[in-house]
Amino acid sequence: MKSLDCKRCRVSGRVQGVYYRGSAQALARELGIVGHARNLADGSVEVLACGEATALSRFLDWLWVGPVSAVVASVEVFDHAAETLPADFLTG
Repeated sequence: MKSLDCKRCRVSGRVQGVYYRGSAQALARELGIVGHARNLADGSVEVLACGEATALSRFLDWLWVGPVSAVVASVEVFDHAAETLPADFLTG
């Protein structure tokens, strides 16, 4: 079994109300990434993503693009310990 790398990200810009979380969930499931995406009160989206290094790198690159209606201004990425993780990628 490969070890999981985990990153906690804060995505800012026009990322709420544009299907950002749902699109992130679809790609995460395709890549075998687990974690979550959730809206924050300041209009940004928090993403916790854990997966194999190559898949995680591809997913993190996508965070800068998002769905067609999104306008991503910044993506802050922080290392995160692989603690108790969901078995899937959740939105909330």
